Amino acid sequence: MTNATPQLVVHRDKELMAQAAAARLITRIVDAQAARGTASVVLTGGRNGNALLAAIAASPARDAVDWARLDLWWGDERFVPAGDPDRNAVQARAELLDSVPLDPARVHEMPASDGVDGSDVEAAAARYAEELAKASGPGDRLGVPAFDVLLLGVGPDTHVASLFPEHPGVRESELTVIGVRGAPKPPPTRVSLTLPAIRAAREVWLLAAGADKADAVAMALSGPGELQAPASGAYGRSRTLWLLDRAAAEQIPPQLYPPASA
Repeated sequence: MTNATPQLVVHRDKELMAQAAAARLITRIVDAQAARGTASVVLTGGRNGNALLAAIAASPARDAVDWARLDLWWGDERFVPAGDPDRNAVQARAELLDSVPLDPARVHEMPASDGVDGSDVEAAAARYAEELAKASGPGDRLGVPAFDVLLLGVGPDTHVASLFPEHPGVRESELTVIGVRGAPKPPPTRVSLTLPAIRAAREVWLLAAGADKADAVAMALSGPGELQAPASGAYGRSRTLWLLDRAAAEQIPPQLYPPASA
C-alpha cells in the first residue's frame, strides 16, 4: 500500500461519523504533541468540517489537547470581509475555536478581502504562502509545514479546498497558495492551498457524508485523475484517510479498498 492508497472508514450516519472523526483527531493531536511538543492541523469548512469541530467541542476528551501548543491553518477560504459569516474561520470560531484556550499567534487565518491587500486575491494568496514558508522547517517540502492532519471536505462535484474540476487551480504545480477567481459555487473569489501543498501533509483526511456525495466519492476513488476529480489528487505523505457515512459510501464496492486501522 502506498501513501496515496486511500483507506476507508464508513460510519452508520453523519452524526456518528462526526463523533468518531473528532475522537480520531483528538488522538492524533495528542500523539503529535507527545512526540514533538506541538501539533499542526489544517481545517476545512462546509457542513462536515463544521460538524467535526462541533463534535470536538462537545467531547470531554477535548481537554486532553494542549490547545496552546496547536497550530491551526486553513485549506481554503472565501475571499470576503473578515467578519463575514461565510468565512470558514468565522464558522470554525463559532463551532469550537472560541471555546478552547488557543494561542492566537498559532491560529493562521487566511487573509480577508478587507485586509491589507484589499481586493487583490493573488496578493492575499502570496501573503499566506509566505506565512506557511516562515512556519516550515528545513526538511519540509515546498516551504510548507508538514501538517499532522489536513482535513478536506469533498464536494458533490469532487472539489476539495477551492480546487474545482477542470479549473486552473487544479493544474498549479509550483505555488502553494493561489487566488481563485470564477469559482463555480459562490462566492466566486477564494484563496486555496494547491494540491502540492496538500500533499505535504503527513496525513490527509477527506470527509464526505450524505447521499449527495455518493457520486463524487465513487468517482474520486475510481482513479479518473485530479483534473476531472480534484479529490483523487489529495493524499498525504504517510496516510490518506476517507471518513464516510453509509450514504456517501453507497456506490463503492467494499471489497475494493482496505479498511483503515485505528
